Amino acid sequence: MEQQQQLAAILGPDPAPFEALVSHLMASANDQRSQAEALFNLCRDRHPEILGLRLGQLLHSSAHQEIRAMSAVLLRKQLTSGGELWPRLPPSTQSDLKSLLLASVQREEVKSISKKLCDTVSELASLLLPESAWPELLPFMFQSVTSDSPRLQESALLIFSQLAQYIGDILLPHLSTLHSVFLNCLSSATAAPDVRIAALGAAINFIQCLPSSSDRDRFQDLLPAMMRTLTEALNSGQEVTAQEALELLIELAGTEPKFLRRQLADVVGSMLQIAEADSLEEGTRHLAVEFVITLAEARERAPGMMRRLPQFIGRLFAVLMKMLLDIEDDQAWHSAESEDEDAGETSNYGMGQECLDRLSIALGGNTIVPVASELLPPFLAAPEWQKHHAALITLAQIAEGCSKVMIKNLEQVVSMVLNSFQDPHPRVRWAAINAIGQLSTDLGPDLQNQYHHCVLPALASAMDDFQNPRVQASVAQAHAASAVLNFTENCTPEILTRYLDGLVSKLLVLLQNGKQMVQEAALTALASVADSSQEHFQKYYDAVMPYLKSILMTATDKSKRMLRAKSMECISLVGMAVGKDKFRDDAKQVMDVLMTLQGSQLETDDPTISYMLQAWARLCKCLGQDFLPYMSVVMPSLLQSAQLKPDVTITSADSDDDIDESDDESIETITLGDKRIGIKTSVLEEKATACNMLCCYADELKEGFYPWIDQVAPTLVPLLKFYFHEEVRKAAVSAMPELLCSAKLAVEKGQAQGRDESYIKQLSDYIIPALVEALHKEPETEICVSMLDSLNECIQISGPLLGEAQVRCIVDEIKHVITASTTRKRERAERTKAEDFDAEEGELLREENEQEEEVFDQIGECLGALIKTFKVSFLPFFDELSMFLTPMWGKDKTAEERRIAICIFDDVAEQCREAALKYYDTYIPFLLEACNDENADVRQAAVYGIGVCAEFGGSVFRPLVGEALSRLNVIIRHPDALQSDNLMAYDNAVSALGKICQFHRDSIDAAQVLFFLILADCGELCVRTTGHGLPHSRKRQRNFTPKNGATLGPSSNFHPNSLRMGASSKKVINGLLLGNTDSKWSSFWHEVIPAWLSCLPIKGDLIEAKVVHEQLCSMVERSDRDILGPNNQYLPKIVSVFTELLCAGKDLATEQTSSRIVSILRQLQQTLPPAVLASTWSSLQPQQQLALQSVLSS
Repeated sequence: MEQQQQLAAILGPDPAPFEALVSHLMASANDQRSQAEALFNLCRDRHPEILGLRLGQLLHSSAHQEIRAMSAVLLRKQLTSGGELWPRLPPSTQSDLKSLLLASVQREEVKSISKKLCDTVSELASLLLPESAWPELLPFMFQSVTSDSPRLQESALLIFSQLAQYIGDILLPHLSTLHSVFLNCLSSATAAPDVRIAALGAAINFIQCLPSSSDRDRFQDLLPAMMRTLTEALNSGQEVTAQEALELLIELAGTEPKFLRRQLADVVGSMLQIAEADSLEEGTRHLAVEFVITLAEARERAPGMMRRLPQFIGRLFAVLMKMLLDIEDDQAWHSAESEDEDAGETSNYGMGQECLDRLSIALGGNTIVPVASELLPPFLAAPEWQKHHAALITLAQIAEGCSKVMIKNLEQVVSMVLNSFQDPHPRVRWAAINAIGQLSTDLGPDLQNQYHHCVLPALASAMDDFQNPRVQASVAQAHAASAVLNFTENCTPEILTRYLDGLVSKLLVLLQNGKQMVQEAALTALASVADSSQEHFQKYYDAVMPYLKSILMTATDKSKRMLRAKSMECISLVGMAVGKDKFRDDAKQVMDVLMTLQGSQLETDDPTISYMLQAWARLCKCLGQDFLPYMSVVMPSLLQSAQLKPDVTITSADSDDDIDESDDESIETITLGDKRIGIKTSVLEEKATACNMLCCYADELKEGFYPWIDQVAPTLVPLLKFYFHEEVRKAAVSAMPELLCSAKLAVEKGQAQGRDESYIKQLSDYIIPALVEALHKEPETEICVSMLDSLNECIQISGPLLGEAQVRCIVDEIKHVITASTTRKRERAERTKAEDFDAEEGELLREENEQEEEVFDQIGECLGALIKTFKVSFLPFFDELSMFLTPMWGKDKTAEERRIAICIFDDVAEQCREAALKYYDTYIPFLLEACNDENADVRQAAVYGIGVCAEFGGSVFRPLVGEALSRLNVIIRHPDALQSDNLMAYDNAVSALGKICQFHRDSIDAAQVLFFLILADCGELCVRTTGHGLPHSRKRQRNFTPKNGATLGPSSNFHPNSLRMGASSKKVINGLLLGNTDSKWSSFWHEVIPAWLSCLPIKGDLIEAKVVHEQLCSMVERSDRDILGPNNQYLPKIVSVFTELLCAGKDLATEQTSSRIVSILRQLQQTLPPAVLASTWSSLQPQQQLALQSVLSS
């Protein structure tokens, strides 16, 4: 009843109660504000007409600024932002409100309220103008923008600016008028600064929203006036206005950099003048630098454009290096207790660091390294320590973007840094060690492999610098600053082993140092050294572990939380390195301490939580199934961390209330549209760590993880679409097949508490559709690759449990992925047509396209898994996919795409056999052509397919045997066939030849025999070699023309003596020409079989090797006369091959095949005449004879 009375008063004729209601909505007291919100919502629901008008009237007439401002915000939200108030208003009220809004625009004098009012008008206009429902608005705006009132001009321009993003196309008919308006406002010498800034913002918004480059070109003549807005503001000392202009121009540089191209030199030159002007505020100079960096980073929209201005790149680089000089030798740095202490560093210094990194990544080493090479030596030769420091920081900052070029100049880079290890100033020594740490990451493993003999002794020596604990710490600081950690991360155990004595002993000394920062650093370095040296660290275990356990047990003060956390990290990594047997005795003691900590009430910001999550997982990796008893302790808190909700704060982008970052440095803010979003990254990092650990447990424990699947799956599956943090998504993606595998193994081994295969299907039905849906929405190509990889594994695990609807879902998504990838590649191809496109940009595009090849590779794996699982049942889906796959065979596609397309058909032919014969006419011509491909991987896939078709193609393949033989012969006989790049193709060609021998020997006609023999002996007539040493076969005609012009045909006058060939080949040809069919087959196989045998054993493709050698074994077991040869003349070669296979162990033959070979050899020993046996044995090499004797006597 009381609420009804309040409502009646609010809606009554007296405006005061309604104004009080709006005031209470801003109250700081929760109760008062909540009560006001309830009344306001009641008004909205029951009396929308009165509510809208009252808000409009307050906005127009209230004497209180805060009421007018709040009314503008409320009205905007109710009318446009989901409030749905406008459609509920009668036309008369709508008309009154529109009039009130325009009258308020004319009347409002306060700038902040005027901006909120313009927002309301703009958003309402975006709804009404497309329906021609506010005809008064555009005339009002054009009248306002040409009025004498600067405030009204600014308001009109603000509305135009916002309308551009909402309904730019509706304003296209007014483009000429708008152009004149913007030009006049920007050029007017009498225009107020706020008006010029508003005009600048409106012009830039329109330029961004115009649909065509020709429309944007009509605004080109505005650019000088736009720049004058900036320069005149600076010249008149209005730096706040200049900074507003710079922010707007930075937005233009990021979204439409090509608009600046025609006047690029003038624009960039002006910006560098601002950046170089020491008299200006730092903020102004930083924005000018940001403009140029943004242009450099706009690769996708203007590839290579900034590299056309090398003189400006040099000037910008010099500005950034000068910023690094703005550092003080603050005493606080020398006495710092934490490595994060940045005493003496200024905002200039931070800006210089960040921008050097961004610039080098954007432009690449070919552009940056020549500039750096010119500027760094004078800095290093100067007497000031700040310049030495700046040079070293510069090297560290540009290494990531310039790594390929810097690796070519490693000696110069390394000497430049190591020379500074002895600098008299401690901050320079620190910078040198920091640089080595960064270079170890960015230039590794080349740096480690080539210069370990220089760097590691220098680092060891630096650890003796007891004059400055800060320098000691930097040697072993985690990740970014730890030179030891970074260097050893890319070090092989073989390299590291020789330095372990010195490194470990010095780190143990530091571990006992009283300064906590040094102890923490030593722990991190020891952990990395152990991780990199693996079992080689066992030698030091007994000396190191007591110190580590002591720290774990005694570092209990709050001030030592990080020290204890790092001891956990170090212990767990040492345990993994030395292995379970060595670590077992200490492991229980360590885990008891961790269990105690796990059960204690740790503060939310305690680093122990995150470090302990990772330590438990490493201990699990080390102990394997022995870790299972501890899972009940580990899992509750781990699941709790994985289920953390993102700590997100959302405010209006133009709100005066900044997101509070004072209490936590881990809060990051991003602006999306009109919203500012603050995210607490520490929460996300803990969540990501927990998700990764869950994946590790499932992977390591297999069926032992089964009891937790029902809790983990509902936690991780929704995180496949967790867009706040990539690492969370990656961990969830990786866990999907691990969960399925764990469930399947538990069911198979009877450890699933009575559950059967239906449980696996239930889990699969939950995981796979979610994975497919997440793949459809995934914005990052790298994660798409991971999702396809996981999907492939899930298909293999679930197998036939997948229903037709799921297969349909997967196939449809594969079509989408192919289309999306093709679109991305086409867009990149368009970038190559840009007028500034250069070689460096081409290299960057190639790297981006390599990721697309990984996408196609995983598509091939997924389709292969589906084909192997469903065989003939999958063919209807294959028919659908053909239109997506057939273009991948084209010469315009990458080698990887061609290879994948071939592999998919190979799988179809192999798995579907007779049902796949209908595809041979379409696909085998592609296979035959691909046998000549320049890429060895493509050739391998093609000849493998030839072998499959020979095995299963029957009569359909028979007409193609001759052509297939010729293509195989080209590969097998090529002089570079056995080089490493070509070896896999060679092995598969040998295998395919063997299958033709086995399955088609009786269906080869005389012409095919002649063709093969001529090719075999006269390869130079039909084979040419490209500049790359790769084989190509010329197009072969039905009639072969030898050197003398003779033809082969029914009435041929051809004589075999006209060709250079072996005597046996001539004999076969003579027999064929004379119609001597008795000699036809025997002579032919006497020619082909030894050719095939001469290629054995094959040793490159270990999978195919087992197949081929099993085939040879079977042929010998059948006493195949062709394989043994006349009078067993091929027997010595066969015995030699068998002996070599037995010596190779399990690599080249399966255990079953090896056993059969031993049986064959023993049978030969018992059945062959002694003379034949002796002759066969004597043909072997001495080592082979010894091996054979050993096998036969065992």
